[in-house]
Amino acid sequence: VRLQVQNVEKPLYRGTFHCFQSIIKQESAFGLYKGIGSPMMGLTFINALVFGVQGNTLRALGKDTPLNQFLAGSAAGAIQCVICCPMELAKTRMQLQGTGEYKLKTKNYKNSLDCLIKIYQKEGLRGINRGMVSTFIRETPSFGFYFLTYDCMTRYLGCEAEDSYVIPKLLFSGGMSGIVSWLSTYPMDVIKSRLQADGVGGVTQYRGILDCVRKSYHEEGWRVFTRGLTSTLLRAFPVNAATFATVTVFLMYMKSEDNLPECEPGPVIHQPSSL
Repeated sequence: VRLQVQNVEKPLYRGTFHCFQSIIKQESAFGLYKGIGSPMMGLTFINALVFGVQGNTLRALGKDTPLNQFLAGSAAGAIQCVICCPMELAKTRMQLQGTGEYKLKTKNYKNSLDCLIKIYQKEGLRGINRGMVSTFIRETPSFGFYFLTYDCMTRYLGCEAEDSYVIPKLLFSGGMSGIVSWLSTYPMDVIKSRLQADGVGGVTQYRGILDCVRKSYHEEGWRVFTRGLTSTLLRAFPVNAATFATVTVFLMYMKSEDNLPECEPGPVIHQPSSL
């Protein structure tokens, strides 16, 4: 977020590593965790919604084909925007608060919830949902590629419950899914961040998505749409590797438990040691 929205005329950071160093030096290690409250509140619901909607949509479509995987993922991405957009708005505002300050001189928001409450009091529901359209445009195809890539990778690697290497395979598949997902719609993420950060300093620059695209390109060229990509991909692999592997292993475990004979006293689950 810091890299995506910084002023091109007076840039604070030269790149991902310099940004990381500067935040620790100027704001301490706690500066790296600004806005963490918002994802912690929202990600549990988002992941539950995403995997639930994707699974049910795939069943409703009938056949497990690549196209249906993409459509089911897209449906899940579109629906979770209701939670994702306000969550990321609060995260963005918190992350930009007190940039370069060890002790905040002016603290507009005490935490993520306070941030959302104050935005609502000042701007109403429209303010809470700032960036909703750009979030929808980003998330819908992104989650389609997310689930499609995971499905293709697990099939290609032959991920089976009996495989002793199933966990590393699931982790790799999930990590690659996250990378493909972000690459597919990353320019829109830059636009979303800029729209949600717009007005933080009291000055509003953009009238909407197209105006933001036009002004950003005019002032900074096409490279503006790749701002922060390195840090995003560095985050995407471990996060999505853990997410997909956890969900898949949990579902494998529950499926094996459901398949036990009903007359068997006490569930004795024969699982591969890796699970």
